[in-house]
Amino acid sequence: MTEVRIMKRGEVYQYQFEIAPVKGKRKYINKSGFKTKAEALEAGNAAYTEYLNAGKPFKESKLSYSDYLDYWLENYCKNNLKYNTIESYRTIINKYIKPKIGKYRISSLTSVALNNFITEIVNEHDFSREYFKNLLKVLKGSFREACNSYGIIKYNPSLTLRLPKIDKYDNDIKHLYTEEEIDIILERFKDNEPFICAFLTSCFTGMRTGEVFALTWEDIDLENGIINVQHSVYDKPKDKLGRWFLGSTKTMSGQRKIFIGETLKTALKNYKQMQKELQILYGKEYKYYHIEEVKNEYGKVVENRIVINNNKIEYKNINLVFTKRDGTYTGTDLIRYPFKVIHEKLGIEKCRFYDLRGSYATKILNNGTELKEVANLLGHSNVETTENYYIRSIESNKRLAVNEFDSKNTTEVIKSVIGFQIKEGEVV
Repeated sequence: MTEVRIMKRGEVYQYQFEIAPVKGKRKYINKSGFKTKAEALEAGNAAYTEYLNAGKPFKESKLSYSDYLDYWLENYCKNNLKYNTIESYRTIINKYIKPKIGKYRISSLTSVALNNFITEIVNEHDFSREYFKNLLKVLKGSFREACNSYGIIKYNPSLTLRLPKIDKYDNDIKHLYTEEEIDIILERFKDNEPFICAFLTSCFTGMRTGEVFALTWEDIDLENGIINVQHSVYDKPKDKLGRWFLGSTKTMSGQRKIFIGETLKTALKNYKQMQKELQILYGKEYKYYHIEEVKNEYGKVVENRIVINNNKIEYKNINLVFTKRDGTYTGTDLIRYPFKVIHEKLGIEKCRFYDLRGSYATKILNNGTELKEVANLLGHSNVETTENYYIRSIESNKRLAVNEFDSKNTTEVIKSVIGFQIKEGEVV
């Protein structure tokens, strides 16, 4: 879609967009006289849509926003988004969007109505800013496709939609693990080898939770100290074949190689050796898994399910790294009980396994690694993502930085003039 430009003309606004050239000369359609920028943008998008339809009047859709959202989830989201994202959007739609504005025709919802809706939601609930941003993504994404792809509406009323400014959102501050906290956790769970090794893997690589528990031994080159991050694990409602699936990483840049140091390399080597010994010890009782392709009605592979071997058919085993002692694979559930203990017994309340990622990013950056390299290690294509969501300042580092600046910039003259004293004989 071409860009509709908005310009100020004195006290009013004007929209302008480029149309097909005539005799090689660029042509434009514009209109002025709008009181606000939002009004000009709304009218400009409507005019551009009419231009695309060769001047034909637009047939207004009588479809409710609720029914359209069902269509959008089925036809757009399922083909373009990951399962967990779809389920998150579905929850937002069913709990917050449909009850309030789902009954209205999608063609009747204006930018004013949508702004009122999101302001009301923000005022009613103490969610984190990230959750509100997901709600905004649903609104913007659904209306964008309704306008640009499906032609259900004449213009997109969500273009100017923004989250209202709020002084305080619910706690969405990521926990920065201290060395003391990590030692306490490791000491408490030293007999739970799978958890300890998974914890250390995230601690020393900054991998996402799903990436850690998707690891197979084929992904880890212990000789050269490299982890090849290629997949992420996710779960769906359980059936007779289980609930865990092996998918792609969150983004294309998420597929990456991570170099590991001697500490994690030693931990993984020892853990792998222990796992081999457990396989011998458990014998036929040890659990093995394989990948089963899930195909759609066209025969296209859409998912890869992790399925336990039934010992009746020869399968190619998938050598999952983080399993229980008998080989049972529980995905990210492996950390559920330990973190309940961490919160309730160890007193480290607002922390998550995922926060090891941000802690890693913060510490490695403060140790002198360039921000771009930190972004590459985390699998971010944009350094702003790394900086905005994963990097936190450490109090000691801030104090050190201030003291260093102080020492380098305090001259002898400054020293001589800061000893403020009342002069002898001065009346006070």
